Amino acid sequence: MKAKDIQELRGKTDAELKALVLEKRREQFNARMQRGSGQGPKPSAIRETRRDIARLKTILTEKNRSA
Repeated sequence: MKAKDIQELRGKTDAELKALVLEKRREQFNARMQRGSGQGPKPSAIRETRRDIARLKTILTEKNRSA
């Protein structure tokens, strides 16, 4: 995710952000399953997905605290 993407995410609703977290978790799960079967994706892809989830959760927490 780039900085401009993060700014766009701050404008989304909680429901949209939660849906994005769910989507990223599915990506993470699929990547882990691929890695387990021996055809794993790049390690950087797994790391980026994990960091994207953390970014989304941080934005959700910031919104909840400010409300």
